[in-house]
Amino acid sequence: MSGRVFVAYTGGTIGMLATDEGYAPVPGAFPDAVRRLLGDFEGEIPAFEIEEFDPILDSANMRPADWNCIATTIADRYDDFDGFVVLHGTDTLAYTASALSFMLEGLRKPVIVTGSQIPFSRVRSDARRNLIDALLLASDFSIPEVGVVFDDCLYRGNRATKVSASDLNAFRSPNYPPLA
Repeated sequence: MSGRVFVAYTGGTIGMLATDEGYAPVPGAFPDAVRRLLGDFEGEIPAFEIEEFDPILDSANMRPADWNCIATTIADRYDDFDGFVVLHGTDTLAYTASALSFMLEGLRKPVIVTGSQIPFSRVRSDARRNLIDALLLASDFSIPEVGVVFDDCLYRGNRATKVSASDLNAFRSPNYPPLA
């Protein structure tokens, strides 16, 4: 597998671990877990570098300043990677994808936004599949735009909307067909 992908872990359910207070993000834990668990797929998925935001962001509290930080992170690394993945909480994932699609004009590389309904640390999580799909699509130059990947579908970033808080098929694009 060719291509090199930058993964920005901003926060969200995807990286949460069980704590005494319930599921919560634990700084540093998620990037290490991803490297360990996806290491078995070396050669089948693109090489990737993962960076955790500090602080880890709660998507329910995302603001335009956070979108600007994500866009700046991508712009700063644009020449060093073949594609980008933004791991995000699902509450405002569609808003962030839409904002990024307008902020990152003239893209020649894919920016794929994804998350999960169930934490990566759970056995029946959708996180692993969503992340692998995002990595594979981010390494493909034929998608030079912002997209949302969820439950085996790729949606145009500024056309996706969250339709369920509990179903694994949580996003749709009612006014535009899926890209893949």
